[in-house]
Amino acid sequence: MPPWLVPGPFPAEFMTDERCSITELLNIAESPDASLALARVSPGVTTRLHAVTGTVERYVILSGTGIVEIAGTSAPVAPGDRVLIPPGIPQRITATGDVPLEFHCLCTPRFRPENYVDLGDPVTPPSPRSPR
Repeated sequence: MPPWLVPGPFPAEFMTDERCSITELLNIAESPDASLALARVSPGVTTRLHAVTGTVERYVILSGTGIVEIAGTSAPVAPGDRVLIPPGIPQRITATGDVPLEFHCLCTPRFRPENYVDLGDPVTPPSPRSPR
């Protein structure tokens, strides 16, 4: 098998302590510059407030609706929206619709569990500060 091929299937989806499900589409040592995951947040769920040190995250919203909070500022998100999250910035997301909020999460460099910082459980879900 050539070294540039990562054979399937994808690893199984797993639930995180953050309260979202993750399917690691690509997160391997052989690709240190980037990782790609499919994230799913169930309706009505707000993820834990957290930051990821040393990693830029980019969300590409695929389905569902939600409210994302980055550095204390909230905004509604829907399919087609993209969210850019600098390293070390507090963040969380709430699924507001009747279906799960699903999005790709592209990380550079690749996501490493040791870079995840839990900042505590949200007291109340974020609300948008400006209409969509």
